[in-house]
Amino acid sequence: MAFSTDSLIHPDEARARIFHHVARLPSERVALRAAAWRVLADDLMAEENHPPFPAATMDGYAVIADDPSPWREIVGRQTAGSVEEIDLDLGTAAWITTGAPVPRGANAVVPVEVTSLADEHVVIHQERIDPGANIRPIGIDLMRGSLVLRSGSMIGPAEIGLLAGLGIDPVTVVQRPRVSVLSTGDELVEPTETPGPGQIRDSNRFSLLAALQESGADVIWDGHGPDDAMALRRALLERIAESDVVITSGGVSMGDLDLIKPLLAEIAEVHFRRVLMKPGKPFNFATVADTLIFSLPGNPVSALVGFEVFLRPALRQMQGFREIDRPRVHVLVDHEVRPSDRIEFQRAIVRADGVGALTATTTGAQASSRLASLVGSNALIVVPAGTEPLPSGSRLDALLVGPLRGADHPRSPEVPRNAQ
Repeated sequence: MAFSTDSLIHPDEARARIFHHVARLPSERVALRAAAWRVLADDLMAEENHPPFPAATMDGYAVIADDPSPWREIVGRQTAGSVEEIDLDLGTAAWITTGAPVPRGANAVVPVEVTSLADEHVVIHQERIDPGANIRPIGIDLMRGSLVLRSGSMIGPAEIGLLAGLGIDPVTVVQRPRVSVLSTGDELVEPTETPGPGQIRDSNRFSLLAALQESGADVIWDGHGPDDAMALRRALLERIAESDVVITSGGVSMGDLDLIKPLLAEIAEVHFRRVLMKPGKPFNFATVADTLIFSLPGNPVSALVGFEVFLRPALRQMQGFREIDRPRVHVLVDHEVRPSDRIEFQRAIVRADGVGALTATTTGAQASSRLASLVGSNALIVVPAGTEPLPSGSRLDALLVGPLRGADHPRSPEVPRNAQ
C-alpha cells in the first residue's frame, strides 16, 4: 500500500509499520554460565525426574509410618550423596540427613526434634506419623517429559538454578540484537570534556546505551558524528553493514544541518518520518535489507520516550520475549491535565492507594529537553489529543516503566527511579 513518508501518522500505525519489518533473530547455544538474562529459544522439556529418588526434607529418622512401637532399633545411617544398603522392617529406623535418599522399606521421616536416644534405639515421641511425611517424592518438582520452561522466557537466577539441576548445559537462546548508536551534531562533546562556546555534553547517547542494556541488546559500537554529510554517510553505511539495528539521535527535523533525514532518503527505504506524538514527532524509521534504522530526535526526553514506545518492544520482539511491552494500566490523574494537538506521553509517578486504585501525578514541566521529568518517574501517561482540559480524577492509560509506588511516596520529581 502506498503512503507518504512525510505524513503525520498515529503511534499505533508507526508501531505497525515497524513490526512489519521485525523478525526474531536466529538462536545460538551458550554455556549455562553465560545464559543469565538471555531469552530461551525453544520449549524445554525435562529429560529426567526431579528429584530422581525419594529424599528426606529434614534431618531425622527414616521409619515405617504405621509401626505401633515408639522404640525403634537403629540399623544404619543414610547421608546425602550416597546410597547405603539399608532395609527397614517393623521396629527399625535409620538415621537420615536432609536430601538423602530414603532407605528401602521406609515411608516417612521423623524429625530429630521429636526423638531421643536410648542405647542402640531411637524413641519417637510423636504419636501420629503420616505415610510420606517429610519425604520429597520422585518427580515432585518436575516429572520426566513435563514442560520446564517455555520459549521466550527470560533466564533469571531461578531459571539458571533449575537448568543446572536438570543438567541442561549449554542452553539454546536467541541471539541478542547487534546495535550501533550514533549521536550527531557539532555541538556535542563527550561527558569528560569541557564544552566550548555553544557546545553541550552528549547525554542522549549514554541514556540510550543504558536503555539498550536493559532491553537485552548487544551494543557493538557507539560514537559521535559531525555535521558533515559525507562523514555521516560513511559512518551510517559502516554501521548498517555490521548491525541488526542502527540508532541515531539528532538530525531528523527541518533544519539545514539536519542531515540524517536526507541521508536516509538516499541510502535506505524510509517507512515514516513523523509521528502524531509529543514528545518525539520527528522520528524516522527506515530499513536497508534486514537492518532496522531508528532515527530519534535530538532532545533527550524525546529520544527516550521514542525508545520506550517503539524501540524497546521491537528489540524484545527480535529476541523472542513472550512479553514485549511494558505493563499498561488505568490510572486516575490527581490534577488537571492539559492535552495538546498530539497524543502526549507525560512523565508521571503512579502510586497504589492500597484499595486497588492507581493514581498518577506528572513530574512537573514536560519540556522535551528536561531530563528531570524522567528522573523519578515510573510511568508514561498517555494523554489523547484534544483542546479541553481534563479535570482531576480523569481516567487515562499509562505505561509502567518502573515499579509502583505506595500512596505515601514523595511526589517530588527529584526522587531517583529504581534501577530496572
